[in-house]
Amino acid sequence: MLKHTPLYERHVRLSAQLVDFGGWEMPLRYRGIIDEHLAVRRAAGLFDISHMGELIVKGPGAESFLNRVLTNNVAKLAEGQGQYTLMCNPEGWVIDDLYVYRLKGNEYLLVVNAVRVEADTEWLVQQLAEQPDLGAVWVENASEVFGAVALQGPAVAAFADEVVTGKSVAGTDVPKVTALQKNRVGQFMWSGTAIHVARTGYTGEDGFEIIAPAPLIGGIWDRALEVGKSFGLEPAGLGARDTLRTEMCYPLYGHELDESTTPIEAGLQRFVALDKGEFVGRARLAEQAVQGVSKKLVAFRLSDKGPPPRPGYALFAPGEPDQIGQVTSGTYSPSLGLGIGMGYVTPKHAVAGARLEIDVRGRRLESVIVPKPIYRKQVDPKMIS
Repeated sequence: MLKHTPLYERHVRLSAQLVDFGGWEMPLRYRGIIDEHLAVRRAAGLFDISHMGELIVKGPGAESFLNRVLTNNVAKLAEGQGQYTLMCNPEGWVIDDLYVYRLKGNEYLLVVNAVRVEADTEWLVQQLAEQPDLGAVWVENASEVFGAVALQGPAVAAFADEVVTGKSVAGTDVPKVTALQKNRVGQFMWSGTAIHVARTGYTGEDGFEIIAPAPLIGGIWDRALEVGKSFGLEPAGLGARDTLRTEMCYPLYGHELDESTTPIEAGLQRFVALDKGEFVGRARLAEQAVQGVSKKLVAFRLSDKGPPPRPGYALFAPGEPDQIGQVTSGTYSPSLGLGIGMGYVTPKHAVAGARLEIDVRGRRLESVIVPKPIYRKQVDPKMIS
C-alpha cells in the first residue's frame, strides 16, 4: 500500500495526477508540468516534499561522528548553517546525498532522499556501533514526525514573510524569514510550535524549505497558497521538480548517484573534504582525485528539436559503433524549448563542446556536451554563498 503525506487530501482536492514515487503516492502535476515549471522560473511554485526523510543526530560526539560518515566538513558549520554532502561506503560508492543542518550545539538535522531513509538510518546505526570512540551519539529517524514544503521562485521573497511571520527563535538569528541567507536555517514559531525554515531548494531559484510537525504542514501549505496567489504562485508536482533540477544539473539518487558511482565520478569533488581527516570512503576518493576515473558525468542538450532523451538511452561518439556511455536523466526543457539531459561517458569524451549521438528508439539524435548548469539566469549577488 502506498504511503501518503499529510497533504494528500489537498492534492486530491486540487485534482493532481498522483503517481507512485518510491512507495509514496505523490502529485506528478496539477495544471501541467510545463506551466508549473515556468511558474517557478518566472514567479513561484509550492512543492510537497514531505516524502523526504528527516534524521536527527545529536550528542557530544555528533560532530565527530558525522565528519566520519559524511564527505563534506561538518566542523565548518556554524549554528543555523547547512551544507550539501554525501554518505559513502568504504569503496567510495554513494549511499545517499543529503543536506545536513547544524540546528544548535551538538544537534544536527539530516534531510535525506525518500527512497533511502531506511538504508541511511541502518548505515548510520551500524557505523555508530563500529566507532564507539567518538563519544555519546543518538541517531533518530524522525521522518514520520515531520512534513515539509518547498517555496521556490524569484517572487517568493516578496511574500515569504507573510507565510511564516516573526523573528527566529533558534538557529540563525534573523528578524524575519527573508533575512535568512543561502544555506541558513532558523526556527520560527507557527501556532505556538517551533518549525524549521531553510533558504535552500532543488530548483536553481531562490526559495525556502519549511519543515514542521506533520499536523501543522497543512496550515502552512494553505497559507502559502493564499498569500502567494497574487504573486503568481502555483502548486507544483514532481514532474516540474524533475525538469527544474535537470536544467540545473542537480543529481537525483538512483539516476546520477547510486552504489556503483562515486562523488568524484559525478563531478561533486567540491563536496568531498579530503583535507579534513579520515572518513568512510576517503581512500578510494583520494585515489580517484589523483589518478582519475573511468566515467564522468556530463550535461548535454539536443542540437535540434526532437523527442527528449530518457534514462537508459545509449550514448555514442558521432558515427562510431561502440557505446561510450548512458543517459541518467533526460527531459524536455521548458526554459530552453529542447531536449536536455545528463549521462556518464568515458573520460576522453567528457569535453564541453564535443558532439554526442543519443540512440532514441533506434534513431541517433545529435547533441552537444555543455557546461553545467544547462540553464543559466541572472542571480541576485546577495544569494551567492
